[in-house]
Amino acid sequence: MADVPLASLSLTHVHYDPNDPISYFCAWLALVPQGLCVVYATLIWSTREIEILLMFGGQMACEALNFALKRILKEERPKQMHGKGYGMPSSHAQFVSFFSISLTLFMLFRHVPKKPAPSHTPLSMVARVLLSGLALANAGLVAWSRTYLNYHTQKQVFVGIFAGAVSAVGWFIITTIVRRIGLLSWFLDQPVTRLFRMRDLVVEEDLCQSGWEKWEVKRAAATSHVNQKKIS
Repeated sequence: MADVPLASLSLTHVHYDPNDPISYFCAWLALVPQGLCVVYATLIWSTREIEILLMFGGQMACEALNFALKRILKEERPKQMHGKGYGMPSSHAQFVSFFSISLTLFMLFRHVPKKPAPSHTPLSMVARVLLSGLALANAGLVAWSRTYLNYHTQKQVFVGIFAGAVSAVGWFIITTIVRRIGLLSWFLDQPVTRLFRMRDLVVEEDLCQSGWEKWEVKRAAATSHVNQKKIS
């Protein structure tokens, strides 16, 4: 084994200048897409929300588009990173652009919370705007980091941002049509979908509200039962 040359797992192998704190920070930003994939998987499994699954499906389609574009355009990375695959467009910039714009479109146009319950107040429009702005700012940082680390030229990053934005808007329109024609409702009624308990509640309630009213009713019933025992 000592004579066998070791390979690097390129999924997380990021080159940066160890003497530059900003370069080190940018190296961590390079892991944002992987972190978002973990977030997607966790939320899909824990909430079973179809909206999150749809967004993840669009994200993977956007990645497939990036894979195809790189092999069609065949543009090299900056000279510092030659030989590390094609650079046009930036996959990181495209990934975070799709995610941030999809989240913004959902927060501002698709998420319509129900009338606040006495025990819970959903996110206000101001809060949703701030969250959207935070997501967009994060996307901008990740995109900028790709040029700082010399993995991409500015043109490659801008094209990646544009491709991600167009994909996000296009996917939002497609899923809106799927909802309006009833195709999504039909899909949720299928035996396989029901087997996995997929649901479509996040468009009208916050994730933290899911099951909250049921919990409050259970707590109230338990408190009432204890009080009755004390009286008796």
